[in-house]
Amino acid sequence: MKIKLITILLLIVSNYISCQTTGEIKLLVRGDDIGSSHTANVACIESYKNGIMRSVELMVPGPWFPEAVRLLNENPGLDVGVHLVITSEWNDIKWRPLTCCPGIVDKDGYFYPMIWQREDFPKGTALKDAPWKLDEIEKEFRAQIEMAKRHVPHASHVNCHMGCGSCSPEIENLIKRLAKEYDLNAEPSEHGYKYISLWKREDTTADARIASAVKIIKELKPGKYLFIDHPGLDTPEMRAIWHTGYENVAADRDAVTKVFTSSEVKKAVSEKGIKLVSYRESSK
Repeated sequence: MKIKLITILLLIVSNYISCQTTGEIKLLVRGDDIGSSHTANVACIESYKNGIMRSVELMVPGPWFPEAVRLLNENPGLDVGVHLVITSEWNDIKWRPLTCCPGIVDKDGYFYPMIWQREDFPKGTALKDAPWKLDEIEKEFRAQIEMAKRHVPHASHVNCHMGCGSCSPEIENLIKRLAKEYDLNAEPSEHGYKYISLWKREDTTADARIASAVKIIKELKPGKYLFIDHPGLDTPEMRAIWHTGYENVAADRDAVTKVFTSSEVKKAVSEKGIKLVSYRESSK
């Protein structure tokens, strides 16, 4: 374990020094939740075809999974990750597991809304407090991975929806083990990528976010960077998707797509000489 950790740390340092020496800037823009809605599907593909997004995370239990599969296979250049799902956060739309796993679903058979109990949610709505069993979660994760690989063979990596690995070290270790077993272990952080934000929390409009993104991109130093958000569009469908404490989903995610496809942002990326990369390319 110590040797493996030292190897990873040396690789991260080596990659960092390489970028610093060459003056190269790599930016990995990832979009989450394709498969969750028709609008998310359309926005994710738009963010790839006409924007700066190069990787997208697929929710296998999502109700719009079949359409997402078709779109992803029509756009094989878009890198795909299996977004492991064991929560169903929205109030008016829900999804269920692919397998029988009574310890991780509510009385109606839906995944619990949240990983951790929120003060503004009813008691008993968090996976953390549910009678979950690791073998049930493993069975469900395997089913999602195998279904994703069957329909989207070029999937390159795996991660978890809503940070479900944080629920327990056992679950986090399970995800790492499955990623290695299914050859889906592309992990940018192991290759020197660090998380950044392209805008501030107070930037709620598309214009404000675009302005912030342009400024941040222009100020990037040589190195490797990773940004994650959720493309969407302000449609009637997405306006019906919400949960307590997050009611402006459509407007918020529409602004994400506008940043990803902004001509100003793309110009800043080009003028700075930034290389847009995917998870699949992150080890190179």
